[in-house]
Amino acid sequence: MDNHKDNGLGDKVKGAVSKVKGEAKDQYGNATDNASLQAEGKLDKAKGEIQQRVGEAKDHH
Repeated sequence: MDNHKDNGLGDKVKGAVSKVKGEAKDQYGNATDNASLQAEGKLDKAKGEIQQRVGEAKDHH
């Protein structure tokens, strides 16, 4: 199997997990009025988005 596709897939999966984790933190922070947790969740979502884009870029090379 082509390593580039494996690497890209791994990054995309990690990105998706980070986005889901970030969304959960963001929503829980919102529900509990915890601004710090909300900020952490937004950061995780952004990190996940970047990871997914890296994975997509690896798939195209």
